[in-house]
Amino acid sequence: MSWPLEAIQQAVTPLLPGFVAEAVPEIDSTNSELIRRARAGRDAPTLLVAEAQTAGRGRLGRNWQGSAGKPGGALAFSLGLPLAPADWSGLSLAVGLAVADALHPDIRLKWPNDLWWQGRKLAGILVETAGVAHTPGRFVVIGIGINIMEPQGSDFSTPPAWLTALDSALDAPTALARVAAPLVKAVRSFERHGFAPLAERFNARDAFAGLAVRLTDGTEGQALGVAPNGALRVQTSQGLREIISSEVSVRPVAPPSS
Repeated sequence: MSWPLEAIQQAVTPLLPGFVAEAVPEIDSTNSELIRRARAGRDAPTLLVAEAQTAGRGRLGRNWQGSAGKPGGALAFSLGLPLAPADWSGLSLAVGLAVADALHPDIRLKWPNDLWWQGRKLAGILVETAGVAHTPGRFVVIGIGINIMEPQGSDFSTPPAWLTALDSALDAPTALARVAAPLVKAVRSFERHGFAPLAERFNARDAFAGLAVRLTDGTEGQALGVAPNGALRVQTSQGLREIISSEVSVRPVAPPSS
């Protein structure tokens, strides 16, 4: 595929000195590769995109294959860079908001790391960190997987959506070009200001706002958006609960409307 790496590098380098954009035809996981590099001392800010992943990963240890076997069927890439925010809370929410804003106004956000469209999952985010010698803070790797074409198969925990159904002009290279620089800007802004300035904008795109939801720990209640620290707010029969742990998943009791 023809990736717009030169244009991305020109747009991002002023925001992130030393930035490198790379593409590979196949890899186990773009997140895993950037973490391996960082631990080996290769910690330059890098965007790595793969046409195919053999061991893509999602949150909570789930596999993420995207539209496996279909060239251009999915966009899988990772951004790795040193980062030292005062508070890491809400980073995946800030990333999701940046991606949604860059792609389409109809995309909704599901706490803490998914993009939805018409009640179906369009994309997922996986944020990982690693300690790197001689680097302030930590090396953060932000992995993003977006369905570009309709995924094959039927074994989905959440029904999938795909980007070409939303905008037929958005193939994988075009989507990457739209997202790269806004993503870097958002991450650098998060480093300085945290999530609080973004909470209102996130809530405007919240897929579950006002809905009855059920958490994986059995809690049920009404979703009330996110707090300034990125916590999910759920009104339960025992009172207002704020969920911070990324080990807790949330699902609507009834499917959200489109």
